Amino acid sequence: MPTSTNSAAPVAASNRVSSASATTNTAPRSLSGFWTLVAVQFQNAFSDNALKWLVSFLILEAFPDKNQRDLWFVLVVPLLFAVPFLIFSIPGGYFADKYSKRSVTLGVKVFELVVMALATFALAHNRVDLASLALFLACTQGAIFGPTKYALLPELLPESKLSWGNGIIELTTLLSAIFAALAGGFLAQHFRGRQAWSGGVFIALTLTGMLLALLMPRLPAADPARRFDWNFPREFLKETRRVWSESTLRMAVLANTFFWFLGSLLLLNIVLYATDILRVDDQHSSYLLAALSLGIGIGSFFAGYASAGKIEQGMILPGLAGLMVLTAVLSIPGLTFVTVATLLAFVGIFGGFFVVPINALIQHIPPPEEKGRTIAVANLLSFVGVALQPLAQYAMLRLGHPDPSRIFLVSAAMSLVMGILLLRMNPALGSRALHWTRLRPSDTL
Repeated sequence: MPTSTNSAAPVAASNRVSSASATTNTAPRSLSGFWTLVAVQFQNAFSDNALKWLVSFLILEAFPDKNQRDLWFVLVVPLLFAVPFLIFSIPGGYFADKYSKRSVTLGVKVFELVVMALATFALAHNRVDLASLALFLACTQGAIFGPTKYALLPELLPESKLSWGNGIIELTTLLSAIFAALAGGFLAQHFRGRQAWSGGVFIALTLTGMLLALLMPRLPAADPARRFDWNFPREFLKETRRVWSESTLRMAVLANTFFWFLGSLLLLNIVLYATDILRVDDQHSSYLLAALSLGIGIGSFFAGYASAGKIEQGMILPGLAGLMVLTAVLSIPGLTFVTVATLLAFVGIFGGFFVVPINALIQHIPPPEEKGRTIAVANLLSFVGVALQPLAQYAMLRLGHPDPSRIFLVSAAMSLVMGILLLRMNPALGSRALHWTRLRPSDTL
């Protein structure tokens, strides 16, 4: 049971929420600025993911030897995509707090233009090593932009639209990732032997993103006096202790980390399940991945509307319960391809309802001068789980695959444990869930 100190923490968190609201309400709100941010983020995620898939396809062509292919395709490329978020999320939080977020956005776009010029050179000369370096640098600018992107939401939107805005961001980001996977395959095939044209496409996309960033509203810096700490581990530990000292924020960051860990595990397992259990080809495997991704996007979109103008914590436990039940059902033997695709789509939908209020809490609770660094900590912790995925996948390729059906069952068990843990951290989640699902009238809260 929570102690008296823990029970006082939500009151302190509530006071900080009110303080943050009072401060950010003085900032100019801009719905047009929000849609500009959505467009910039769509371009950024699309370019990063399309470059990742293009480099992956080029590696498959360049390394006919299976051992080399597995090393690069399964281990190296995913790590190139994930490791920058582990290294540069904390500096990204510093930039988001220290400088105007519009200036940071323009700065990362200039950096992206240099990166895409390097990618064009690498593609034109068929240099897979330089193309891989360009991918690492592209993900670096994405890691730096991440805290700015999410910290912009409470500056551009009132609290009543924060969950709605998160739903839109999640939907468009996932759609961009799906379209990017298709575009990467198209570029690899259509410009085979003349990949400099693919580089030209990336440069054109980046220039478009720069022009869009110029349309963003001018916003003041949240904490212009903040000093940069070159000791990233020390800065991370300091900010993590600060986040962990506040119960509601601690719950939200832990839940966000679990969401990304579970998502990485499921994406890996879907590929293995499609190959080993359903016995389908790569194209049908991609349909299953798309079903999960689209489900998350659709669920996030509708969760934003279902929040009814507030950060609805009552969606967290029902969303997690849906994840638990559906992943358990996926472990049942003998399911058809269509059934699995449908179940994965609903897994994604429940995942959207789970993650939208969590993201909104992480963005809303900290005071304005701490939003960037708080989001940076949340991003770094979430990508710890993501970075473990390629290591686990490569190890399984070397040692032999486990039964993918059992991994779904393990995912359900972990969801149950996480639900119990979140309830212990914040008992009010239970009554909020009952109220939101209409199982308890509001006057009993």
